[in-house]
Order: sequence, then structure tokens, then C-alpha cells
Amino acid sequence: MKKYDKTRRAQAICGKNRRLGGHVDDAPYLGAMKRILIIGASGAIGTALAETYRSQGWQCAGLSRTEQGLDLTQERSIAPALATLKGPFDTIVMATGALTLDGVGPEKTIKAVTAQTMAAQMQVNAIGPALILGQIGPLLPRDRPARVAVLSARVGSIGDNRLGGWISYRAAKAALNQIVRTSAIELARSHPQLSCFALHPGTVDTPLTRPFSAKYDARPAPEAAARLHEVIEARGAHETGQFFDQNGRVVPW
Repeated sequence: MKKYDKTRRAQAICGKNRRLGGHVDDAPYLGAMKRILIIGASGAIGTALAETYRSQGWQCAGLSRTEQGLDLTQERSIAPALATLKGPFDTIVMATGALTLDGVGPEKTIKAVTAQTMAAQMQVNAIGPALILGQIGPLLPRDRPARVAVLSARVGSIGDNRLGGWISYRAAKAALNQIVRTSAIELARSHPQLSCFALHPGTVDTPLTRPFSAKYDARPAPEAAARLHEVIEARGAHETGQFFDQNGRVVPW
């Protein structure tokens, strides 16, 4: 079989399995394909990333609340969802997160903070990802390079905060950055060729961000995903534990 035919056949099977729920079987001729797991696969960025990686011939798997019942606010849902997967994956992208929760958007002042709002932001944007990071080790190869990219946000940078506001969301993303940094140190002991890092996707035009992105140069999700793909796959183990933006530049903590 010609290489071109193999690629088309593999991509066709990826597409078929995606329509059946995002899972790809372990057919022998797919064994050499690179594999990616996208957590938060049903969101705008997750969906665009899946399409981008598939277009490059990658074998894709996904987890989401709508398809597999992965709910970052329910700890008991995480282990069963991860248990449905068979590793190893060359790349894992955590494309989860929320800016508005239960109809409550970012605060404009510290005076508007409530315990309930801050706790909800921490649960979705920091605690949930921490629980996942604590369980993904078995899904990663130990004998070759691999990457774990966790979508964060520039507003989570303490050093880059010049405007104030958005207290709960900023705090949750700052906590996430610390979680990623600490996880990278720990994972490096068992996976020395792994790069685990936080990633700011830029302002992406999605239904959730549209009310807040009018004054920014928002990119369509497919365009943002193509750029993120380049940044993610360019990272090496010597860059583990860092925070990058959508252009591959280091963001201050």
C-alpha cells in the first residue's frame, strides 16, 4: 500500500471514530501514528485542536462532559473517564476552563467578590485540572518525548497584571499555573523526556468569550488551534514547567 493511501485510510478511520464518540481503535496499521488526547474536546478550542491534529495525521481521542461525563466539579467522574483510555499519548492537551459560571462573569472590583463565585472559579479552573494532572502519568510514555499542555490565561500572570479586576478568574488561573509548575517537577522524575507547561491561547472568538473580547483582536478557533499546534509541538523537555503564550513566548508568572 502506498504511503498516500495509508494516510488517507488512517484519516478516514479517525473521522469515522470521531463521529462515533471520539475514540479510535487500536488497528495495527495505526500503531506508528502519533496520538493526542484532548481533555475538553467538545469546546470550541478543543474541537478546533482535534481537527488541526487530525489534518496532520494524528490519531485523536477526546474526553468531555457531554460525551464521557467528565465533570471537573465532580471528583468522582474523573477516574472513570480516564480509565476508558488506553495510552500512551504523545501529547495531552487540557482545553478546559470557564470564564463565566452560573451566569456570573468576571468581577470589575474586589468589592464584588463573593465566596461562592471564587470557589466555583477555583473548582473549574484550578482544582479540576489538578485532579486530572494527578492521574495522567500512566497515559504518558516514559521512553520518548511527550507533551502536556494545559490551557491557562495571561490574566493569571501576577507579573503581567496591570489592569486589575477579574479577581476570581485571575486567582484561579494563577493557582492553575502553580499547579502546572509543580506537576511538571514531579512528572519529570518519572517521565524525563516530558514537557509539561501552561499555555495562553490568546483571545479566541467563542460564544463564551465574545461578550468580553470585542476590544481585543480575537482569532477564530481554527486559526488559534493551528498556532497552538505549532507552539505545543515545538516544546522540549528542557522547557517543562514554563508558561507560554500563543506565539511561543514565555509569559511571566
